[in-house]
Amino acid sequence: MNWGPFLMDLLKVLSGLIIGAVAGFFIARNYTKKYMKKNPPINEQMIKTMMQQMGRTPSQKQVNQMMKSMAKHMD
Repeated sequence: MNWGPFLMDLLKVLSGLIIGAVAGFFIARNYTKKYMKKNPPINEQMIKTMMQQMGRTPSQKQVNQMMKSMAKHMD
């Protein structure tokens, strides 16, 4: 039995799967980054509500600092 053609076909299939998985990973990562930038998981109103629930009245400066901190960690 000649294993040459079978091994070449197997190699092609495996390399195609690996290339597809790597490309899929990067495409999904870029899509997720764009989505998170467009629709952040937390906004100013949420920060204000959290701080009020903790018994603090946040100033706009504090809210801006929190948003800036969150944005830095998102990149």
